[in-house]
Amino acid sequence: MRNKLKLTTIAALVASLSACAVGPDYQTPAKVADISFTSPYQQAEHLQSWWQAFDDAALNQLISRALVENRTLVQARANVDRAYAVFRDANDDFLPKGSLDAGYQASENATLSPVDDGVITRGYSTGASLSWDLDLFGKIRRASEAAEAQAQQADILWHDAQVQLISQVATSYGEYRGAQLRLVVAEQNLQNLQQSRTIVLARLDAGMASELELAQIDAQLHQVQAMVPAYRVALLTADATLSALLAQRPGQLKLGAVPHLPELSQPVAIVAGENYLRYRADVAGAERLLAARTAEIGVATADLYPNLSVRGFLGFISGPGLALNSDTQSWSVAPTLSWQAADLGSVKARIRQAEASSQMALAQFEQQVFNAINEMQLSLNSYNLSREQQLSTELQWQASNKAVQIARQRYNAGTGEFLDLLDTERELLRSRDQLALLQQQSFIRLVAIYRSFGGGIQLM
Repeated sequence: MRNKLKLTTIAALVASLSACAVGPDYQTPAKVADISFTSPYQQAEHLQSWWQAFDDAALNQLISRALVENRTLVQARANVDRAYAVFRDANDDFLPKGSLDAGYQASENATLSPVDDGVITRGYSTGASLSWDLDLFGKIRRASEAAEAQAQQADILWHDAQVQLISQVATSYGEYRGAQLRLVVAEQNLQNLQQSRTIVLARLDAGMASELELAQIDAQLHQVQAMVPAYRVALLTADATLSALLAQRPGQLKLGAVPHLPELSQPVAIVAGENYLRYRADVAGAERLLAARTAEIGVATADLYPNLSVRGFLGFISGPGLALNSDTQSWSVAPTLSWQAADLGSVKARIRQAEASSQMALAQFEQQVFNAINEMQLSLNSYNLSREQQLSTELQWQASNKAVQIARQRYNAGTGEFLDLLDTERELLRSRDQLALLQQQSFIRLVAIYRSFGGGIQLM
């Protein structure tokens, strides 16, 4: 009974000592400057489906394939598996470790005694070897906390990789469709200029136009023709980017020849008081890194104190006869207390290193919060201004189109000047190409809103 009480007391003492953990306990920052940070990371409800609001079958197919085939995303997923394996390994350090061993040993002159001269001894051993590091000051606990935080960071960054991939596919798709649209616009402009040139030639043959007018229309025609290769390069670039994101060779995309930039039928909505920071995986990842660096301070600090470990063996030791019975049964227990007393300078240096790493992680987290807040606001403002510019350019294009019709009618009737027709056509070409460019820009900036808000924006 007394021995049982002693064992219980020792176990309770070890448990109480193991409950201690040196180093600071981590607390999630509640505020960065005047920016509240009270919610942990939460994957947005529509993170994996927000692009479906565009009702674009080609875009839906591209993103679905990219989420399966993209190699960077596969790498991020494998990194999550690796990080959680590291955490499980660190967490297992709380438990005793052991191995099953079987060995044979032969020796001659095992001692300095004259009686052992020429004596050869042989023996066998088999059994279980055990070791247990008692976590008296929380070194293992802090290491487990750090590994868990890093595993959580890897998981969050995997979600961020999905957000970035979806945004990259959508942006490249917008660039592809935009290049298609600008190419079609250029070809339509070439047709219009060809019609104007035909009219000039007819008037030239009739003596009603000059060679100068023909040269001017030719110059404008060649100017538009020179822009076509640039649009084709943009189309090839977008195709190559999309192909890389989908892990396939260029030229295999079948997106159709009809240029159409996706648009929303409803505006985006910002909910007042909503904490959109919780949808930002990069912010949450930086916070988890800070938690890991804080725990590592405790890992380094624990080396200031002694470490208690227990080694043991339970099995059989026998001679050449290899008899395994109660007479050959063997056991041993060897508690060891170690302390890096002669190396405390290095221990303190490692503590300062861990503290500096924690300060760096804190600064990185704070900067990430500021970056996120400003990126979200900038994306909204940029999109709104882009839409204003697009609407104004649409009105400009409509007015330019009307001006060209009037100038062409007057020129054909002989009451208008050729320079007026040339100027109005030049303005029409410029405004139509500018409108196509702004349509592409508005779509890309809309994608930037979803990316900067982590997919947390809702449609009204």
